[in-house]
Amino acid sequence: MSKLSQVIGDDETPHAPRLLGRIDSSTSDAASRAWWDAEAQDYHREHGGFLGSDTRGGEFVWGPERLREADVHLLGDVAGRDILEIGCGSAPCSRWLVARGARAVGLDLSQKMLAHGLATMKRFDEPPVPLVQATAESLPFADESFDIAFSSFGAVPFVAEPARVMAESARVLRPGGRWVFSVNHPMRWMFPDDPGPAGLTVTMPYFSRTPYSEVDADGTVTYVEHHRTIGDRVRDIRAAGLILDDIVEPEWPDDLENEWGQWSPLRGQYFPGTAVFCCVKPR
Repeated sequence: MSKLSQVIGDDETPHAPRLLGRIDSSTSDAASRAWWDAEAQDYHREHGGFLGSDTRGGEFVWGPERLREADVHLLGDVAGRDILEIGCGSAPCSRWLVARGARAVGLDLSQKMLAHGLATMKRFDEPPVPLVQATAESLPFADESFDIAFSSFGAVPFVAEPARVMAESARVLRPGGRWVFSVNHPMRWMFPDDPGPAGLTVTMPYFSRTPYSEVDADGTVTYVEHHRTIGDRVRDIRAAGLILDDIVEPEWPDDLENEWGQWSPLRGQYFPGTAVFCCVKPR
């Protein structure tokens, strides 16, 4: 769910970051597709319980702070609504929505993540959620197809052109529809992805948009995250013709002791790890 939150064993270390300058959409998509396909099994083994990926009826959390849609209702009334999840992974959020009367569709780049979702729905004999493999920068849906679109730590940080995701989300929404997405909080870019004390020291410029990337021995990009500031996000939203209704910055719960990559109770005491942008398409 962020730069170094990939699942690795105790005896492994991630590849060192490389500053490659601008990384285009096709390279980013290829890296994300391959990385999530390769990590799908381990990712669900470690995080499936928290995410509800492997439980009946799914779950809907907006980030590691355990902010639940059931408690905050950022999407509004979902019963009877057509809802698109962008960057759905194995679709626990969409499954949760369907259980509450929504008509949900999930979209993701990773075939392995989608396959995990399909297998889970079959195992629990749940109503099937249609799942689509595609990039968030070019949604394969007609204009005004959905009442709500959302992304819970999905595609937005991993695409080279997030403005296109905003524009595409606006395009497929009906007038009055909501677009809500959560990402790692932009200020986190300045800090190392370390849940301990070392993660409290600024090491990167907030204003650097050079992507974080990892490469293999052949120089092929294997993982990418793209940073945007709060202002960048707001400008992309406005350029898409959307109204920014709220930015939610969840606090770390007192009873949550889990560490998840860079997220931890220690860091959660001092600054936010997640930002949830809540938008509306004008009528």
